Amino acid sequence: MRTLIKNIKELVQVERQPRLRVCGKDMAQMETIKNAYLIIEDDKFAAFGPMSELKEQNADTVIDATGHMVLPSFCDSHTHIVYANSREHEFVDKIRGLSYEEIAKRGGGILNSAKATAAATEEELYDMALQRLEGVMRMGTGAIEIKSGYGLSTESELKLLRVIRRLKENSPMTIKSNFLGAHGIPMEYRGHQEDYVNVVINEMIPKVAEEGLADFIDVFCDQGFFTVEDTARILEAGIKYGMRPKIHANEMAVSGGVQVGVKYGAISVDHLEQMGDAEIECLKGSDTMPTVLPGCAFFLNLPLSPARKMIDSGLPVSMASDYNPGTSPSGNMQLILSMACIRYRLTPEEALNATTLNTAYAMGVSDKVGTIAVGKKANFYITVPIPTYEYLPYAYGENKVARTFLNGREV
Repeated sequence: MRTLIKNIKELVQVERQPRLRVCGKDMAQMETIKNAYLIIEDDKFAAFGPMSELKEQNADTVIDATGHMVLPSFCDSHTHIVYANSREHEFVDKIRGLSYEEIAKRGGGILNSAKATAAATEEELYDMALQRLEGVMRMGTGAIEIKSGYGLSTESELKLLRVIRRLKENSPMTIKSNFLGAHGIPMEYRGHQEDYVNVVINEMIPKVAEEGLADFIDVFCDQGFFTVEDTARILEAGIKYGMRPKIHANEMAVSGGVQVGVKYGAISVDHLEQMGDAEIECLKGSDTMPTVLPGCAFFLNLPLSPARKMIDSGLPVSMASDYNPGTSPSGNMQLILSMACIRYRLTPEEALNATTLNTAYAMGVSDKVGTIAVGKKANFYITVPIPTYEYLPYAYGENKVARTFLNGREV
């Protein structure tokens, strides 16, 4: 099937020589083509250029995009969208002054979601997660990483990962799965959490691997959660079973999570609200993508990750939604794009690279999605009529996506 989109007001984020990620000052560079065409062959981008160079085409479908822009779909490299219950009561507790750590210590937070998840059936979890996927798709997201972590028992963690597998099989989105059994410490293991670490290593990881349920292994390495030593043990076990590490790090404190992530070759270290010069230096020269989660910092009123400083020091930066019921109940990547500019002082070009190509890298799929390049998967959206691409982060309260295409087909 051949699709031609013509008269595109501006075709944004094209690449003639595709890159796996962009770093430092290169994040501010982004090629666009005004008055452009785009050709899709089956599920991949086949050609693009200015309308003045378009030769007559024998296309099955022709779309006239006069007045509209075309951009690659967002890639959201950090979500927890398989969960059973919302947590608006904790939201009110936060308004009244309780901290995230205080809520967690009394059995709320992650443990609250784990209890509800254990009670839900696989079918119920699948139906709820599929609705969330369809919601973010309408906002322009085309690739997503989904973590477990609201199980905290072998049975429940496997249930969550099986739901993610079903989503992979039935959704047009590009989906990566992440085993996050070390997301929180169950109440019965408080005071001797090394026993829970042993369960994760000796029981959960082998069973997850046996069913081939996870692309990545993750640990919440932070104050009040898992130590650097715990994290190292879990990552080593996951690596033996072919899972590449990712890390939740430095949300509550400078935890050592960045360093242990880099040491074990983590594809990304995420959160990073608490970062010092040592963490930035550690990331230099590594293959690890620092990933900022603006929605979490906004919702919990946390310090902002020094994204501007990281970029200015030559690092790449990606920005993801952290869509979850407790600390970032939104998967709207258009909002993340706006926050990148408004709160973290990224330029629109840097913000677009941070929410597409670099987040694709943080999921291990930047060779397939994240920009408009010949041979890449045709995941893109057509905007409503907008004056410039800078309008995308500027108009933070609007949905600027008119039509979404995944694998070359409208969804």
